[in-house]
Amino acid sequence: MKKSEINIQVELDINNLPKNIKWDATDKDGDGMESTKSLSLNIWDNLNHSTLRIDLWTDDMSVVEMKRFYIDIIGGMAQTVLTSTGDEYMAEEMKDLCDRLVKHVNEENSKK
Repeated sequence: MKKSEINIQVELDINNLPKNIKWDATDKDGDGMESTKSLSLNIWDNLNHSTLRIDLWTDDMSVVEMKRFYIDIIGGMAQTVLTSTGDEYMAEEMKDLCDRLVKHVNEENSKK
């Protein structure tokens, strides 16, 4: 059986807020740790039938980048829902939400 490993390193400032986030995975292209401004990790808790979440971001991630990050996450989840369950309605609703959110972010940015 093949095994894959994902490593995440988070450097915290004096207030325990993420200053640097780095990640590596045995299956990723390229060698060594890569920097990122944000990560969102979701794990299904079988015992409690709920989702455990870790959301981290550094202070140099802009608000616009954060909004785009979460829009991308929702879009990716839409594809996963379609692939894993075949529920086209749910996937389309999520994609439609992404479209509305992109429009909102673009309109908001054009006002600045």
